[in-house]
This record gives sequence, structure tokens and C-alpha cells, in this order.
Amino acid sequence: MSWNPALAPHIPDLTSLDSIETLIIPRARDLGGFEVRRALPAPKRQMVGPFIFFDQAGPAEFLTGQGVDVRPHPHIGLGTVTYLYRGEFQHRDSLGTNQMILPGAVNWMVAGRGVTHSERTSEATRKAPHSLFGIQTWVALPENREDVAPTFEHHGKASLPVLDHDGVTLRLILGRAYGETAPARLFSDTFYGDAVLAPGAKMPLPDDHEDRGAYIVEGSVVIAGDVFEAGRMMVFRPGDRVTITAGDQGARVLILGGETLGGPRYVWWNFVSSSREKIEEAKAQWREGDWGDGLFDLPPDDRDEFIPAPD
Repeated sequence: MSWNPALAPHIPDLTSLDSIETLIIPRARDLGGFEVRRALPAPKRQMVGPFIFFDQAGPAEFLTGQGVDVRPHPHIGLGTVTYLYRGEFQHRDSLGTNQMILPGAVNWMVAGRGVTHSERTSEATRKAPHSLFGIQTWVALPENREDVAPTFEHHGKASLPVLDHDGVTLRLILGRAYGETAPARLFSDTFYGDAVLAPGAKMPLPDDHEDRGAYIVEGSVVIAGDVFEAGRMMVFRPGDRVTITAGDQGARVLILGGETLGGPRYVWWNFVSSSREKIEEAKAQWREGDWGDGLFDLPPDDRDEFIPAPD
């Protein structure tokens, strides 16, 4: 761990409630045994920087033999980020990747022009009761990078920068913040960090990014005298100095944002694009099921089933 002076909060705290441009209360849905809370896209806010999708999975407890089975499904025009607090996933994709992810590590898959992947609880983990708690986000790609070749990167917990100062410990998941840069290769200016705050600790948001948001994972935070509980996302006005103060029980907060894209994105199912035509093409090719001869193939070691496209 290293101390970074950029984590020291601005004094005095100039944050006001007017700095909160949008307050998002995620929508909850049951995926058969565990709950997912979706913060993005929201009715009043499609993206925060390039982040266009934000799901909290769990916390959930599973009995022996149970687990998560997200069957093979396709993506275009985005990068997926998987980050866990508890539990594990076995990621398989059409590039041939077979990668376990554990808490504190990051899986970064760039779909580009088209990729297919699955995420499942491993057979080893199913042999005993276990839990799952994590976040999956999508990062929309810039228009001139939507058709890049798909790639996958895994970065272990020890490879991610960690900043530690005055009751705040922050692990940088993606991008740049507070003078540090995470290892994943990105296509636009981005920041995404996991911060643990002791009771009463203060943390300023980076003020050199165009778009900034914060999601309260656990505990509560105080902004301009008002308390915000877990399960809330705040999006802040560009340029304002914003300091987050942890509540009496402390807090765990994900901070995210970065450079805004050149325009809105179309979203259909698991596809994101600046072009309706590209989404229609991807939709037709997934329904065709011409694995390996079109946009999509199935993971080499997970080919027995897949998620059909919705009607």
C-alpha cells in the first residue's frame, strides 16, 4: 500500500447537495436464487462516463450443489468488468479463455465486434455452502473502437494499485485516479475504484474527470449534511469539488466515471452500439446460430447450451 497526497480531502469541504446531479435508486430483480440490483441504465441517466450498465449481484447464500449458471450469451460494442467481494465465477469465452475470478481481482473482456461468454459457479465451490457478492459493469466503447477484435484480460488482486491514507483504502480497478493507473488496457479516459472508509473518514472524488459517480455498496455516506444509505448511486455535476464522508459504521463505495462518449448508445439485450444497424445484424446472427462462421461462436468448453435472444 502507498500513501498518495491526492487522497487528502479538500479543506474546507465545498460539497453541496446541488453537486448531486442525479440520485439513482437501483431496480431489484430475482434471477432465480439471488437478487440483482441494476443502477445503470436508469430512466434519467443512461451512462456515467462510459459506464452504461451497473449490476450488483447479491449478497446471496447458496446451499451445497447450488450456484450461478449464466449460460453462453453474446456481446458487441462494450467491455465487461467483473469485480467480486465474496465468492467466485468461472469465466469461459469464445476466445478460448477459461479463468476463475476471486475477490479483489478483475476480469476485463472487450467484446468489440462480437464475443460470447458464460459465467458459472465452479464444480469445486458447489461441493459446500457458499456465498456470492459482486458487481458487474459494462463500459461502452468509443465509436471508432466498437468493431475492434475481442480480447480478455485478467488482473489479480495484487496487481491493482492500492492507496491508503487517513482511514481510506482504495483499490483502483480500472483507469486512472489519484496519480495511479490500473493495468487493464482501455479505450477512453476512465476511473473505477473500490474504496473502504473507516467511520467518519473523508474521501474526495477525482476532480480531473469529466463525469463522476459513486455507488454505496455497504454502510452510509454523508454529503452536505445529508445521509445516503447503501444501494444508492449519486452522479455529480462536472467540475464541482466533492468529498464523501463515511457514516458512523463506515462505508464501502465504488467510484466511477470518466470521459463522456460522442453520443448516446442504443442498447438491446446484451448489445451496445452507436448504430441500430449493427445491433440488428448482431441480433440476426445470434438467432441464426451459425457458430464459428459469423460474428459469434460458443466457448470451446461450454457449448452444450446458450441463452436464446429474446423476442
